[in-house]
Amino acid sequence: MIAIIDYGMGNLHSVSKAVERLGYEAVITADAQAILDADGAILPGVGAFGDAMENLRNTGLDEVAKFYAASGKPMLGICLGMQLLFSDSVEYGQNEGLNLLPGHVIRFSGDFKIPHMGWNKLSFLQKDSPLFQSLDEGHVYFVHSFHVKPERQSDLLATTDYYGPVTAIVGRGNVFGMQFHPEKSGELGMSLLRNFLALTGSPKLAGAVTP
Repeated sequence: MIAIIDYGMGNLHSVSKAVERLGYEAVITADAQAILDADGAILPGVGAFGDAMENLRNTGLDEVAKFYAASGKPMLGICLGMQLLFSDSVEYGQNEGLNLLPGHVIRFSGDFKIPHMGWNKLSFLQKDSPLFQSLDEGHVYFVHSFHVKPERQSDLLATTDYYGPVTAIVGRGNVFGMQFHPEKSGELGMSLLRNFLALTGSPKLAGAVTP
């Protein structure tokens, strides 16, 4: 079973439906034990970093997420959920993150359109990552005004280009993040999500036909 962590912000149902289309059981939950018992966990997110962290702290799900990451089971942050994995963000003031990966979330700055919105091509930096197994570089869908600057180059798995390199996929050990929305990113996005789900070892639903 895959837990979609419900802290009151995020594209919960679209992520859940995508997981189910790929043949896995998904549950949207804020229950700590249900999350900790899951084979894999997904931290989605839409909105402001500070509000998201406040909701996580108020529900105790910040500590649940940290404990889950420490368990060694696969965990994926999507969009804002990826940013929350890092140390802090400057969105509407300085806000501390989950600090599962060292790095900082900063706003795009320059004479170009913000937010970064649309289809952009991924560049795989660590082609041996299990997320990229049997996949070719292609386009995925981004919507964001802030982006991550990881402190460790080894945590950076893929970038895209938007007036310079932009962090697109991160990962270390069992913790991964995607800045874009894989569930809204066509065949490549769903394939990346499929490869993450395969890492969980979660059993497929009976009769499931994987797209």
